Amino acid sequence: MHAALFLGASVLALAAVGCSHRQADSAEHPSDVLPPVAAGELRAPEAFNAITDKAERSRALFLEASRVMLHPRCSNCHPEGDTPLQGTQGQAHDPPAVRGPEDKGVVGMTCTSCHQDKNLELARVPGAPNWHLAPKSMAWVGHTPHAVCEQLKDPSRNGGRTLAQIVDHNAHDELVGWGWHPGPGREPAPGSQERFGAIVAAWVETGAECPSEEARP
Repeated sequence: MHAALFLGASVLALAAVGCSHRQADSAEHPSDVLPPVAAGELRAPEAFNAITDKAERSRALFLEASRVMLHPRCSNCHPEGDTPLQGTQGQAHDPPAVRGPEDKGVVGMTCTSCHQDKNLELARVPGAPNWHLAPKSMAWVGHTPHAVCEQLKDPSRNGGRTLAQIVDHNAHDELVGWGWHPGPGREPAPGSQERFGAIVAAWVETGAECPSEEARP
């Protein structure tokens, strides 16, 4: 009798442990409840409503946004050093170019000497208004989504922007928008600027939580 009770209690305890592990796994991997997405697309913000925990939903939304931020069309203009990058492999800018004191090149070879306010298709030179590098404080190449998230939230590194201004910048800035219209022969960033801006807005609305250092999209 006592042995049977002990065995029954043990089974219940093991079941409870198993259940708690499954709950923990669900919390650690919220993307398991999200629909699959193609490499060149972004999930709609509404898809993340399947993640009931608001903080986890916010982290998952940022991971989705980071698929754009860490794509070469965007990260090439956010280098760690003084050399712009280009191509899907992030090779050094050719011809050689340097950041300069204001992130716009140097005298005699500013960014806008070659990069106009639109793509020059015959010359194969990309272009958009206000072409320049992001400041070093906003370097993304080689950084994790967590690190990028912390940068975006820090006014001392993000150009003094509020979260609302970050949403507006990502949703409407024409240089950001170039990432989806890079010209023939260049792979665009996933999704669209409209979808990206909506994801960033949803991230802010859910608390602007940052994913863990280990998390990847």
